Amino acid sequence: MQILIDIPSQWLSLLADDGTCLRRYRVSTARNGPGERSGSHCTPRGRHVIRARIGAGQPLGAAFRGRRPTGEVWSPEMAAAQPERDWILTRILWLSGREPGRNRWGDVDSMRRYIYIHGTPDTEPMGVPLSIGCVRMRNRDVVELFDLVPAGTPVEIRS
Repeated sequence: MQILIDIPSQWLSLLADDGTCLRRYRVSTARNGPGERSGSHCTPRGRHVIRARIGAGQPLGAAFRGRRPTGEVWSPEMAAAQPERDWILTRILWLSGREPGRNRWGDVDSMRRYIYIHGTPDTEPMGVPLSIGCVRMRNRDVVELFDLVPAGTPVEIRS
């Protein structure tokens, strides 16, 4: 299996080894567009791999900070009380770049930039680039994807 993320169309596709599309999900990538530099708040392009899967068994809407569940479950009231918070919810698929100098090592390292595929509040639009670098998904969609892909799954991010 492989994950293909297309930044222009804002779609994530889960592909079988023969290239057949098994699942397709609307996503939201970076508001700042594609880019690899640390601090750019852009979505990095190129070949990646799922390095870690975080959040198995957590409820829909479980909030994370520093890749650890906080014990909170997102609600509109929590969002209103913390309007500037970038909500990382439900599941995290932590990406590691596979291309030295492009998305691995130095100031372009996707893993050190904490680039994830993760859940976000269902009030956030999909199909519109609004993240600060990560690939956001609907919570139910990220649970489905999480359950289908093991660590080590290749991820290609294209612009």
